[in-house]
Amino acid sequence: LVMADLLRARGGMNAFVARDAARAGAFADSLKFFADDIEVIRYPAWDCLPYDRVGPSPGAAAEQMAALSLLALNPAPKKTTVLVTTAPALLQRVPPREAVTKASYLARAGQDVNIKDLERYFAVNGYQRAATVTERGEFAIRGGVIDVFAPGAEEPVRLDLFGDSLESIRAFDPETQRSTKQLKSIDLLPVSEVLMDAESIARFRKGYVGRFGAPGDDALYAAVSEGARRAGVEHWLPLFYEKLENLFDY
Repeated sequence: LVMADLLRARGGMNAFVARDAARAGAFADSLKFFADDIEVIRYPAWDCLPYDRVGPSPGAAAEQMAALSLLALNPAPKKTTVLVTTAPALLQRVPPREAVTKASYLARAGQDVNIKDLERYFAVNGYQRAATVTERGEFAIRGGVIDVFAPGAEEPVRLDLFGDSLESIRAFDPETQRSTKQLKSIDLLPVSEVLMDAESIARFRKGYVGRFGAPGDDALYAAVSEGARRAGVEHWLPLFYEKLENLFDY
């Protein structure tokens, strides 16, 4: 209640830093009760150990990138907004704002869409192919029908193509797979902090060799060189960018 009053008095962008994920979640949920007029952006920490063999879960990574994209695309919101995060998340380095801004993809009904280009976008930005789309960060392509669950979206969407033209965009329930509403446009955002385009792959290879010498039979180096993602690749984030930033920069 006190924080809600402070946020209304200050306006603009604010931040609330909790000790851990449980407290951050409790605060965000409680704030909805006292101040449903204030926009809440959640930014979680990775749910894995530093330098582990596995990276953050797809859900945590997607929620992180959704928050970073919102902050990068709208740094000075007119509506009172609070970023809810934790101390570990606040200390973590993240991709530069320019990279996140360039990684968005806006699709509007009526525009031409090249399925190959869209499939390449999914691969570069960390989307996972699935038979049925139920979780954020998943996509499926069945002929001229493309299902995708963007990180910042409440529901997945179904893109219906007629030839190369995007005929309609419909949100659907991930459990029943039934359409819930018609949309005019959808803004796709990156799922992973590692944007696997040709430039970042080349930078990774150069940085890896410069720091560690010949890769030998390193499976991760081989996978990244082929444009494939491997578990734990997020821990190598500094090699994919010329510089990293943090939430204070955003």
